[in-house]
Amino acid sequence: MEINEITRDILDASIEVHKTLGPGLLERVYELALKKELELREHKVDSQIPIEITYKGTILSKELRLDLLVDDTIIIELKSVEELKNVHFKQLQTYLKLTNLRIGILINFNVTLLKDGFHRIAN
Repeated sequence: MEINEITRDILDASIEVHKTLGPGLLERVYELALKKELELREHKVDSQIPIEITYKGTILSKELRLDLLVDDTIIIELKSVEELKNVHFKQLQTYLKLTNLRIGILINFNVTLLKDGFHRIAN
């Protein structure tokens, strides 16, 4: 499946989750629901994937975690906040660099219309 098709499925699945659950819940609830919705659409979805941080050849940490990784191709970073800040976008851009992946999606579920909280980021 091509990246644009996967992205479209992620958007549709996110809208379904938002329509069903509404805004205002914890990020973890949206993570579990979106994972399930994407699996129902026959995508491979891994959650809470550790990212290895190396500095000058030394592993510093594996404490950073990707919320969701879809089809080993697209990172999804989930938020449930009043408003997205620049740091949220920077965080996803850094995850893309660290994993050498091209596309990430930042989703804020704490919005009235999900299209206002859905952002595609390219590395």
